[in-house]
Amino acid sequence: MQFGATTLFTNVTFTIAKGERWGIIGRNGSGKTTLFNLLADLSEPTSGTIARQPGVRLSMMEQNRDFSDSRSIWEGAAGGRSDLLELEKSLSDQSTHIGELGERSTPAILSKYDRDLERFEREGGYEFAPRVDAVLHGLGFDPDAARTRQISELSGGERGRLGLARQLVSAADILLLDEPTNHLDLDTTRWLEGFIKETDKTFLIISHDRSFLSETVDHVLHLEGETTFAYGGSYQSFVQQRQQRRDAQMHAFEKQRTMIADREDYIRRNIAGQNSKQAKGRRKLLERLPRLSAPIGSEGTMALSLESQSRGGDQVLAAKDLTLRIGDRTLIDGFSNTLRRGERLGFLGPNGAGKSTLLKTLIGERNPSSGEIRLGESIVPGYYRQDLSQVPLDQSLFDIISELKPGWERRQVQGHLGRFGFSGDEVQRTALNLSGGERARVALAMIVLSGANLLILDEPTNHLDVESIEALEDAIEEFDGTVILVSHDRELLRSLTTRLWVLHNTHIVDFAGSFSEWEHVSEARSQAAAVNASEELSLRRVHEKQKIRRAQKAKEGNKQAQRDARLRATDAEKTVLSLESEIAKISDALADPGLYLSRDGAIRSAILGRDLDRLKKQLDKALETWAQATEAAN
Repeated sequence: MQFGATTLFTNVTFTIAKGERWGIIGRNGSGKTTLFNLLADLSEPTSGTIARQPGVRLSMMEQNRDFSDSRSIWEGAAGGRSDLLELEKSLSDQSTHIGELGERSTPAILSKYDRDLERFEREGGYEFAPRVDAVLHGLGFDPDAARTRQISELSGGERGRLGLARQLVSAADILLLDEPTNHLDLDTTRWLEGFIKETDKTFLIISHDRSFLSETVDHVLHLEGETTFAYGGSYQSFVQQRQQRRDAQMHAFEKQRTMIADREDYIRRNIAGQNSKQAKGRRKLLERLPRLSAPIGSEGTMALSLESQSRGGDQVLAAKDLTLRIGDRTLIDGFSNTLRRGERLGFLGPNGAGKSTLLKTLIGERNPSSGEIRLGESIVPGYYRQDLSQVPLDQSLFDIISELKPGWERRQVQGHLGRFGFSGDEVQRTALNLSGGERARVALAMIVLSGANLLILDEPTNHLDVESIEALEDAIEEFDGTVILVSHDRELLRSLTTRLWVLHNTHIVDFAGSFSEWEHVSEARSQAAAVNASEELSLRRVHEKQKIRRAQKAKEGNKQAQRDARLRATDAEKTVLSLESEIAKISDALADPGLYLSRDGAIRSAILGRDLDRLKKQLDKALETWAQATEAAN
């Protein structure tokens, strides 16, 4: 594929079978999104062909989403099938009207209801609406509120999640997902992993999230050196195979280089002597010998080194009775804690819970609603913002660095930018014209020059490729200051964190351990979330059938049998409500991060988890009884 004189990739050959899950990885600018455009038939290759099975349906999730065809969140997720939502509403209204009319219902009214109900069933309404609800719930939306809440109210991150929901709901056979985890928190990322593994669809996924790739893909297509390499197996298997391939290439390259050096030495020593004929023959053979290239390695990766200019005090920050509010909403309530020099803190919590707001309060960009949070003596913060707004859009890259280092000569500015992948005339580009990945590298180039002894990193991996993330990880590991890290990149959190703050329901829990330890002790929290999602879906299906099948068209049935069925339905509903209440209590207990801080927390969570499994099975049976009794009663 070429753009003018620029070649993105050549000799790309791979085959995708039904149900396979491919991870598409490579450095920013290597052509991953272009490859997606080719596969989606949005672009034509410069040469070569792309063959598709006849009738296969393909859907591509773009990084910029358009919902001009929808008003509500539910309609946006449903895509082209929002008509089923309208039909569902119509059936519900008709059912209510028929119930009010009773025996006065006319044949025309009943006939229209029958036709609409038959169409709803034929077009998969019973399955489609719950599927939309389940996907919206899994991605952090309230499915009921989504029916009326407008897309215009959504933030950029929420629109990203809605775009992903539309793709997952679609009837496409092949889904092309471009950085699907960029706007997800840890819980929604785990849900997406489960969804991908459970469905039989085919996935091609561009992602920089190593843990996500490890959990989901069974093949990897790696773009490097203007071509691609296909690997079978998991992401971990790809890492091993890639290293083995590079080792083999390096061995062959070094062997050939040694052989060439030996022959050239022989030719120099004998070209004018008695063995001149043999030397000339060897020279001709050497000229015809195809030269092997050195394996593609770390060339072009960011040369990132983080150094603090001063040690700073031992107490890095202190919060006392800190409360943060936005309007009437309380984000953080009564938080008190301290952070010591040298700690690497992971700050966890759902999207929109208030993590970024706390960081902005810490550096003085906003005032607390009450209480205080302040930096310690001689603490110099370096703040990497999630939205990259620290990068001036109207300046050239050269001017941005020159302003930070006014004493530097031109060659020093260019050398610094070169370590972040910007060379030659690229240093004169304005930040406004950069991609997200390029702007992220500029932000890192700026923070390196800050001399900070406290790094505040808010989702620093969102726009970086895997190689750049690994370079950032190594740099943070070597940094001798203090780090506050907000991230959904579990591999980064596992590698770096020594302590966690977990934001949950306006309260921050202090966990004195690594992210890996937190994952281990809080496995039951994930189980509780999965049970809640499953039961909400089951309940929604029951309510769906109740709402639509409330029609009074079966009046000729046995009256006594109907009365008995109503009694059974009432009893079953009471059982369901009782079980739901018990499950809610256990789920709340398991969702509270404070449970896992006590000495017996792991034991208590395991007991609660077993109770949750038992109640779930009972609730499944009760829901089935309720649904059957409700059908018979109507």
